[in-house]
Amino acid sequence: MIAVLDKNESSEERFVKLLKDDYIVRVKTISYIVDAKPEVEYDIDELQKIASLMSVDKIHFIDETGTIYSGSIPKYFGYSFDSGAHMAFFKQILNNYDLTLCQDVTLNTSEAKEMMYAITWNESKTHRVQVGITPKRLLKELKQNQISNVVSNMPVYKGMEIYVVNSKTKIIEGATDKNKIGKKILTSNTNYQYITRKHGNYNVSVSKSESMFSQNNIAAILIVGIYLTLASCLLVLMLSRVLKEKYEKEKYMCTSNTEWAYISLDLNGLKQTNDLLGPSARDELICAASNCMKFAFASYGKIYRIGGDEFVVWIQNSVSNLDSILQEFDATVHDWHGKYSNSISVSYDVVKSSEKSFDSVQEISKFADERMYQNKKDYYTMSCNDRRN
Repeated sequence: MIAVLDKNESSEERFVKLLKDDYIVRVKTISYIVDAKPEVEYDIDELQKIASLMSVDKIHFIDETGTIYSGSIPKYFGYSFDSGAHMAFFKQILNNYDLTLCQDVTLNTSEAKEMMYAITWNESKTHRVQVGITPKRLLKELKQNQISNVVSNMPVYKGMEIYVVNSKTKIIEGATDKNKIGKKILTSNTNYQYITRKHGNYNVSVSKSESMFSQNNIAAILIVGIYLTLASCLLVLMLSRVLKEKYEKEKYMCTSNTEWAYISLDLNGLKQTNDLLGPSARDELICAASNCMKFAFASYGKIYRIGGDEFVVWIQNSVSNLDSILQEFDATVHDWHGKYSNSISVSYDVVKSSEKSFDSVQEISKFADERMYQNKKDYYTMSCNDRRN
């Protein structure tokens, strides 16, 4: 029973963490979309389309006081971080501009509905973006793995019972006899022998009637042992299926017969420009880099901004002409002149899908980043410009 409880808890924690990572990516992506198209911030219809596209139930925009002022569902406008326990959790983000949070499954304030919420700052730190998601698959798995279900399905001989008791309340939360769930355990019955072990927040007990003491218990022990083994394997299988599904999607991309290229790009000297010339000059460089990329790459693939000065380009067409495409990008960057700055510099490097057998997009991304950062290091060395200064 203890082995099953451990496996159950471990699988749930890993599964919840996986979902939290996914929901944080979704809320950041929505924030980037709205930053790129600020006109949709108050457009409910467009926000509902974005919510559907990103598979979230709701989008909220939250101001500096912690109040919802816009979003995909108007009935929540006016709710704030003081509107209930699930909202109060996010108060810690009010003055922490580096914080991104994802909440565990919680009953929301307005509907008492089980939800998970993730929140992040937008790029310019003017407001916070929050999404709410009903984790249907997680809730189904958690329900199946509840202590009451796990224990009630355990095979036992007549005269034997298993209990999982809350060590604080002494209330039975799981039992092979479902009728005893929710009641207090009694160990004073002289007709039964109780064997109990404390484990975390639970006391796990096995009771045996006096009539069983003279029976051969080898078969019973064998059955319970087999059940424990099978239950542990099923719990591990649940998590492995989720991870396998994610892996196979990435593997499909990496092993596609169509060659494609992944370009990692990073602006040089953005911090120095911001410190010396101010945020207007910094924003000018970011917009200039984006426009240069659109001019050179938009006809051949997709362009993504993944951070303040970090971009990714995914070339899907004309990979055989990649050298000339990059030359065009270099020429566009070289010829640029702005209002605040006379020039712009971008470090980048490329990984082609045909270079070797990659296992995941993350591996390709890491490979491209390593090459790009080496180029960035060479740039600062040649320009005698130490970024730390």
